[in-house]
Amino acid sequence: MRSQAVSDEKQQVIEEDEEPEDDLKDSSTLEATRDLVTMWRQAGKLVPQEMTDMEVEIMAKLTTKSARKKYLKYLAIKESHKRKHKEKQQKKKVEREEREKIVDTEEELKNTFLLQFWSRSLDKLLGWRAAQGMVFGQPLVFDMSYDSAMTSREIKNTVAQLVAVEAWNRRATEPFHLHFCNLQPDGAYMNEFLKRYSAETWENLLITCTDRQHVDTFPHESLVYLTADSPKVLRTFDHSKVYIIGGLVDRSIQTGMSLANAKRLKLNTARLPLDEFLHWDCGAKNLTLDQMMCIMLTLKDTGKWEEALKFVPQRKHEGFYPQLAQRKITNKRVTGVTSHGPREDGDKSISSRERKSERTFRSGDQKDYGFTGRDRVSSPPSNRYNKPAATRVRTSFKSNMEGGNTGKSNMWWERK
Repeated sequence: MRSQAVSDEKQQVIEEDEEPEDDLKDSSTLEATRDLVTMWRQAGKLVPQEMTDMEVEIMAKLTTKSARKKYLKYLAIKESHKRKHKEKQQKKKVEREEREKIVDTEEELKNTFLLQFWSRSLDKLLGWRAAQGMVFGQPLVFDMSYDSAMTSREIKNTVAQLVAVEAWNRRATEPFHLHFCNLQPDGAYMNEFLKRYSAETWENLLITCTDRQHVDTFPHESLVYLTADSPKVLRTFDHSKVYIIGGLVDRSIQTGMSLANAKRLKLNTARLPLDEFLHWDCGAKNLTLDQMMCIMLTLKDTGKWEEALKFVPQRKHEGFYPQLAQRKITNKRVTGVTSHGPREDGDKSISSRERKSERTFRSGDQKDYGFTGRDRVSSPPSNRYNKPAATRVRTSFKSNMEGGNTGKSNMWWERK
């Protein structure tokens, strides 16, 4: 035992002797690196004017000369950007002080009958509305349990859309109380949120974040999961319900993922009435999170699907059904087809019998078809100008061609 204690003491003494030697080596390496940077600066190379100890240590770890030159060039460019930004800020500060001096010395006041609206006043107003929404607003849940089903790129897109969701909700007249459920503290969502926001800003956001599920936070009978694969249609907006939106961006369009999650939790589901209001052209009926937020806010304020579904991108549909019918009729009028516009009883096309009655007007004599040019001119203007242009042209042409049946000769050789 005594021999082992003696050996331990010797080893400890040796380690204590080695530590100063290592410190001397490190300090000498750093000093040599600083001397090298100073020498390159005097030689006129692109190097920074000041370097921190950490930067010197990073440079000392570089083994090749080219890597050191590239690193010094990067630091020099970064330092120049900081210096220019600082000079610009100093210049703005000087100009602002001079402008304030001029305003103080002026005796005449400006004609400002309108109060200036500052951006910080708007931020206070929007923040106050969001705070009221957290206390009195209707909850809107975003399910953040899909991080394992998405790639890193899709997670970045999802977080970017959720940032837009928070911005739209903060600017609303009556904002929702946003809940981010199933948000894990060390998950991919949280890491991307902290990249978008700083830690301080994230803590001050007026939203509720929790790692609990929505079924554990709200009553089960009040939850409605909004998914495009649901067989049920959301007809009206219910202010007593808590709507859930899946927080995912699915570029590969894995259908049924959110519906399966809702069925597993035995939740009521619904989908937006896109087919009932829009003539869907092509593509999946999946909308982005910020589009869903705008639709829900508009539907909450107005209760009209016609207003809410205006936020659906127009590239995906041909328009609302009444507008689509009117657009087709207008196109037919422009191209000059036989259908001459809608009748009084609806937008149905005119039958062939009615078109024939517009073209030919029978008099008492069956042999005499149509009107003469004088009769047509002497007819009431309302009848002439309300008639379609194509019908007037065909009627005039047919009357001129059948003029020979009246007994009058129109040929030049018969006039002689």
